[in-house]
Amino acid sequence: MASRTTDDAEQVLPLAAEIATVEKRSVATGRVKVETRTEVRQHLERAELSKDDVQIVRVAIGRHVTEAPSIRTEGNVTIIPVLEEVVHVEKRLVLVEEIHIRREQHSETVEVPVELRRQKIVINRVPLTPPQEDTK
Repeated sequence: MASRTTDDAEQVLPLAAEIATVEKRSVATGRVKVETRTEVRQHLERAELSKDDVQIVRVAIGRHVTEAPSIRTEGNVTIIPVLEEVVHVEKRLVLVEEIHIRREQHSETVEVPVELRRQKIVINRVPLTPPQEDTK
């Protein structure tokens, strides 16, 4: 570049500037492999299990009670009462009335016109004639 001069003898010098830029890039410097493994080992666990068997028996009672019995336990048996309300009707004979039928017999002679039919049998005898001979 040429320098310029002016009347006052001032001199202008060009300036130079440097600009720095920074860039990033990925560079593989090594690799990592991740792996999982499951180990299985045998172990015996002990536990106590219990089992209940239940037997249900229906017992017919058929007894009248004044109040509902509660559920009760006798030994290892639990007893649950089953109730039913029943209407109790009392039946009595009441004589309301009597019907009296009296029978009386009376005789009376009457004349009534009636048609009577009668059949008669008439028998007629016809004598047997001998067959005639042919004379030709």
